[in-house]
Amino acid sequence: MPAATDPLRTHLIRALEWEEAHVAFDRAIEGLPADSRGRRPAGFDHSPWQLLEHMRRAQKDLLDFCANPRYEHTLAWPDDYWPPPSAVPDQTAWEASVADFKSDRRRLIQLVRDPSIDLFATVPTGRGHQTYLRAILLVVDHNAYHLGQLVAVRRALGVWR
Repeated sequence: MPAATDPLRTHLIRALEWEEAHVAFDRAIEGLPADSRGRRPAGFDHSPWQLLEHMRRAQKDLLDFCANPRYEHTLAWPDDYWPPPSAVPDQTAWEASVADFKSDRRRLIQLVRDPSIDLFATVPTGRGHQTYLRAILLVVDHNAYHLGQLVAVRRALGVWR
């Protein structure tokens, strides 16, 4: 746990995990029937699977950017950040994506807790304003946005309680 004297680190950790201003990740995916994971309701651009996998891929890339001293941005936007629209996950793929998302979130929290990381410093492979703090805030903001979409899609599919 970060020192009690470091409210920024404490807040960032809470923001990565919280369920205060929006639904938490675990609640957003909880109880989603397997046959709804690849369905895209009318009027929506993405299925629950596409949203989960997009969040996982984007979070992984930002974690790699922060943690890998030899990071190179090789992913092409938007294709490499989204699964194909026709993709339908089996149980193994769904569980692996969920586990990977949670594991990477834990690694981001470890990074935030690490007092040797200056959150205001530029990430070694970054440029200018690309600080650790910026990357963490991007993860928080991006995940909150897409969790909201996931809840809306579940409501449209009739599988949200």
